[in-house]
Amino acid sequence: MDRVTLRGLRARGHHGVFERERVEGQTFVVDLVLYLDTRPAASGDDLTRTAHYGIVAEEVTAIIAGEPVDLIETLAQRIADQCLKHDAVEEVEVTVHKPDAPITVPFDDVTVTIHRGRA
Repeated sequence: MDRVTLRGLRARGHHGVFERERVEGQTFVVDLVLYLDTRPAASGDDLTRTAHYGIVAEEVTAIIAGEPVDLIETLAQRIADQCLKHDAVEEVEVTVHKPDAPITVPFDDVTVTIHRGRA
């Protein structure tokens, strides 16, 4: 499988289990790896035969900014489900970063990474 990678998609969301997270919101960052066969698109230089990464980016940031969930695991699954709606995408790896997670000790980042394919 070939890969199309998007790194550092950012949007403000209101995800989390604490009231402060739901009210104030915070920035979430998403990295994606879309697994697909790029040969059909390349052979005809045809955007319709691949995943349009600009549209995928817009969809992902809309999910981040959309309906709040408690867990970033749930957010990652929603993003994966959306990516797999694109016909060319066979598998997807989604990493959700929560750099401002409510942790009481110094840390750099919290991430959840999932890998999903067509069932």
